[in-house]
Amino acid sequence: MVDCAPVSRPQQALIRLNIIPRDEHCISRKNISDGALKVMSRLRSSGYQAYLVGGAVRDLLLGGHPKDFDIATDATPEAVTDLFRNSRIIGRRFRIVHVRFGREIIEVTTFRGHHDSGDSGGDQSETGGNHSRQSASGLLLRDNVYGTLEEDAVRRDLTVNALYYDSGTFEVYDHVHGLQDLKNRTVCIIGDPEQRYTEDPVRMLRVMRFAAKLDFSIEQQTAAAIPRCAHLLGEIPAARLFDEFLKLFLAGYAASTLEHLLEYDLLRYLFPETSRCIRDDARALALVQAAMGNTDQRIAQGKPVTPAFILAALLWPVVEAQQARLVERGEPAMVAMHTAAQSAIGDAVNHISIPRRFSQPMREIWEFQLRLQRRTGRKAAELIEHRRFRAAYDFLLLREQAGEDTGGLGQWWTEIQDLTADQRLEKVSTSHDNRKRPRRTRTRRPNPAP
Repeated sequence: MVDCAPVSRPQQALIRLNIIPRDEHCISRKNISDGALKVMSRLRSSGYQAYLVGGAVRDLLLGGHPKDFDIATDATPEAVTDLFRNSRIIGRRFRIVHVRFGREIIEVTTFRGHHDSGDSGGDQSETGGNHSRQSASGLLLRDNVYGTLEEDAVRRDLTVNALYYDSGTFEVYDHVHGLQDLKNRTVCIIGDPEQRYTEDPVRMLRVMRFAAKLDFSIEQQTAAAIPRCAHLLGEIPAARLFDEFLKLFLAGYAASTLEHLLEYDLLRYLFPETSRCIRDDARALALVQAAMGNTDQRIAQGKPVTPAFILAALLWPVVEAQQARLVERGEPAMVAMHTAAQSAIGDAVNHISIPRRFSQPMREIWEFQLRLQRRTGRKAAELIEHRRFRAAYDFLLLREQAGEDTGGLGQWWTEIQDLTADQRLEKVSTSHDNRKRPRRTRTRRPNPAP
């Protein structure tokens, strides 16, 4: 385990710049997008510093092929937009510039400085100049404080994401032993972990995400501070946690991410009811794990994935348990399912936002689990034509994969999909269903006597 001593502002003297020349690293400009090279070149020719930074440098050093390229510069956002007509400023917490080249977006950020290094008083507006603001608990609410390259390196989250590549000199700049952590396959927070988690609790989720993505271990001090700071995730807006959910579970390494979240007990700050269910029920855990593995497999095969499916899997143990309790009380099964679904989603959105475009398909997937139990009649044959059938069928297979006994439903629906429409109707029909019922005749009552 690499020794990762905390690096805070009073310890800047401990930061040692390590410059890695071209012949000592594997980064080649042919693996960098033309758009990123153009942005860096124009910034440099205009008298500014410009470096490729973050995940792109990390992945290039690991021999990968990054899809996104971020640039760090000493130019302000306004100066960047003056240089690039195809750009716009976005963000409030920290303002950045998006430079567009066709479908590609190059993200350009101004070097960040320390909170007390900029003048945050005076008449500076909310949209310009150095400005930072923290909550009473230390959470960063606004972070538009600009600084130097060295300060920017220290302000980043993880050492492996604080490496800079100069496309002009072909050199890599390392201020916080990020290259050593790459070699040691270690995720390490920059600075005092407790302080950095307090400033932004989402950094704990980023540690989980990158440990899973890179298959790295978590440095001892970085890990030790998580139980002490985990409760701070309760202060993060539900909308931001939904954005983190997408990054955690829909990037191709959901199964490993789930393991890390459970190990450090962080899932309960995203899905508290699910966390309780899967800790008490091995079958519920198996279903969620199967959903994560299935999602990773589809992404690896280039198949589409939707947040609705994995959200349906994460909340299914909660829905299933609530529906069972309502049925025991005498509620009809489908009515109980409606109620349980509404309750589970209502509780979940208090912690993580779930847009309606996802919550409605989730409900339909859950309700279909009851409809798939019916194997007779014309309506059963017509279920296959429903737009939500395939997702519901895949979900049924997940339930069986997790060990649930569905009475062979999965195999039955697998076989029926290979039949023609006529064969399908024949299979789902029975003599009972097709037998014409005798017409009911009303017996005329004699007119009452006058």
